Amino acid sequence: MDELTAPEGFLLRPWLPADAPAVLRAFEPDEMGRQTDRPVFDLAGALVWIAERTRERGARTDYSWAVVGERGEALGCVALQDINRIHDTAWVSYWTTESARGRGVASAGVRAVARWAFRRQGLYRLELGHRTDNHASCRVARRAGFATEGIERSRLRYGRTRYDVERHARLADDAVDGD
Repeated sequence: MDELTAPEGFLLRPWLPADAPAVLRAFEPDEMGRQTDRPVFDLAGALVWIAERTRERGARTDYSWAVVGERGEALGCVALQDINRIHDTAWVSYWTTESARGRGVASAGVRAVARWAFRRQGLYRLELGHRTDNHASCRVARRAGFATEGIERSRLRYGRTRYDVERHARLADDAVDGD
């Protein structure tokens, strides 16, 4: 249950303390800090972030994987959160380090986590959302088989600016190429 593989050659595994430098690099851009309620500013903060992911996994409330390349370096993160066992739903989130962007890391990771969620966790519906101006996240969602469902107007606020969010979902019985 702890490790997943993606046909694209990536391994998804639990976060390790040795991944702290990659987490810190991922959170360096201001954009990342605005998108989370748990920003990381230093190596100690990265270790706390990893410890929180480990605690959530142990409690079976949320699951977060490091998406790892062939050299063992953490390239990104895919998480399954807000699991609702009454409705068999969950929220998917993802990010990659700047150097990993454009390599298919996020879409491969999201596909692997979706397979696990449907087959191993018995979930039926997975949801995700991204700002409408985040075209890269939209491509990830679509490549991972998530259908566009609509726009949530002014859903997010960063500073004084509000952003619309495009919502996507994938169902366990959706026909997705390669899954």
